[in-house]
Amino acid sequence: MDTGMWPVLPDAERDQWNYLPGRTLGPLRMDMHQEEVIAALAAHGFTAQPDECSSEWVPVRFAKEDTSMSRAAVECYFYSDGELAYVHVDGRLGPQVTCEGIRLIGRVPSQLAQEMEAYATKNDFGLRFGPTGDICCDGFQLELGAQRAGDHAVSWALFFVAGDDHSVTRDNAPEAVWHHW
Repeated sequence: MDTGMWPVLPDAERDQWNYLPGRTLGPLRMDMHQEEVIAALAAHGFTAQPDECSSEWVPVRFAKEDTSMSRAAVECYFYSDGELAYVHVDGRLGPQVTCEGIRLIGRVPSQLAQEMEAYATKNDFGLRFGPTGDICCDGFQLELGAQRAGDHAVSWALFFVAGDDHSVTRDNAPEAVWHHW
């Protein structure tokens, strides 16, 4: 779907990543350091664009080398020691990420919520609402949100490592994540 200034890549044009909560996200391990993340994403055609706008985090934006879009498809946030803390996947241009058979990125938010609820019911998982009001299964270690795509909205996701502490993302996530358009 191309909506002019709000392009949305179809799934067929996105990298296809699998997510194992708290462990791996596509080519990334959730315990990587900044240099390792840059190298892993470069091997998959992403160019790093350091972002010096944050004082709390070391953010690095990644865009596909073969695209004219200046918008980042993936944003990684690192602690000051270089350890990966959060990975934000853009809903319009980011890779398609699948967790437990559920496609998470670029989805109509209400359809994604229905799938999350059905999965939780079938597998006896708890459900919770994130800071943006979006529903997610306990244990997935991610927050979901929606961003504008012309007259529509599509889902984005923030991935993190928190163990059993689901407040980590609400309390500590980079402010920029919640203002994603």
